[in-house]
Amino acid sequence: MNDAAAGFSLELSNDLREMRDWVHEFAASVIRPAAAEWDRREQVPWPILEEAAAIGLYSLDFFSTQFFEESGLGIPVAYEELFWGDAGIGLSLVGSTLAAVSVVSNGTPEQMGEWLPQMFGEPGDLKLGAFCASEPDAGSDVAAIRTRAVYDEASDEWVINGVKTWATNGGIANVHVVVATVDPALGSRGQASFIVPPGTSGLSMGQKFLKHGVRASHTAEVILDDVRVPSRCLVGGKEKLDHRLAQVREGGRGGEQAAMKTFEASRPSVAAMAVGVARAATEFATEYSRTRSQFGRPIGQNQGVAFQLADMAAAVDAARLLTWRAAWMARTGKPFERAEGSMSKLVAGETAVRVTEQAIQILGGNGYTREYPVERWHRDAKIFTIFEGTSEIQRMLIGRTVTGLDVR
Repeated sequence: MNDAAAGFSLELSNDLREMRDWVHEFAASVIRPAAAEWDRREQVPWPILEEAAAIGLYSLDFFSTQFFEESGLGIPVAYEELFWGDAGIGLSLVGSTLAAVSVVSNGTPEQMGEWLPQMFGEPGDLKLGAFCASEPDAGSDVAAIRTRAVYDEASDEWVINGVKTWATNGGIANVHVVVATVDPALGSRGQASFIVPPGTSGLSMGQKFLKHGVRASHTAEVILDDVRVPSRCLVGGKEKLDHRLAQVREGGRGGEQAAMKTFEASRPSVAAMAVGVARAATEFATEYSRTRSQFGRPIGQNQGVAFQLADMAAAVDAARLLTWRAAWMARTGKPFERAEGSMSKLVAGETAVRVTEQAIQILGGNGYTREYPVERWHRDAKIFTIFEGTSEIQRMLIGRTVTGLDVR
């Protein structure tokens, strides 16, 4: 065996296995038993968040430790277990991290030190963060963002006006990170992100959305009416922004656009969420096939069922491997030259939808009722083909790398 082969391993480290088992225990004992209730309530499960905070699971320390874990697999492993428990509650537990990632990806050390702790809080005084990018007329088309930020030199403040939509924790978060246009003539390259501190005047919640799935996660519009934030709340700082805009105006690339840089960094994490839901459905359907008998034998002995389960198990493992590859590449600084981040999210999201539907089919009539969790998992799975870049957008990005053409 050569050295390269000897050095290759897909086995998790001892620390990752211990963390995985710890998170799984919380998901199995706390999240899953409460999932149906909070799905019905369609409210943020604050008691679950408090329990998670009490053991250090809902905390900046936990998420930052996993984010910077050397293999890149800390976040995917943790998210898979949380979303195996329940996607709605899982999204409430990790919803603040998208805002945190946007600051980590683009912000200064001072901004990270000041604002990240305020997105999580501590036991007994929990906080939330919200990342606000999408708008009523700007979902997949991030270049169409109309929310405007104008610099007021006299007061050294930015004045923000606009409406955001589909914001996880929108309007109820303590810290909002808002993507806005600073130079409309430059399209998506004329955008920047702004931190809106707690209690800032002019920010309010608009419509709260009643959703098909992930109902335990709060999703709402955010209205910004002459919101004034200090200059220090421009993510990355004004000097960096001015330099980037000058490059763009002179015909240079000017770096990545604010929202897309955040989404690209988070795609393997979203893929891991989908893997967790798909794995939950596969495991449940498999166990059901062993205990449910028809025509005098377990239904799992029928090829029609066993072959479905075989495809489901293989698809979940394939999605996980793509997710781990993308997360490892992101952590080790390897560029996504073939849109590997998009591949992971596309395959994992589509797998979750397909596998949860197959689970319902295997359970038959039982699968269609709320007495069994597979119908909820199917409702939850659909979001992974929509948010943070639809499946169609992922295919377009992958298609560009495959063909070398400007696919539109």
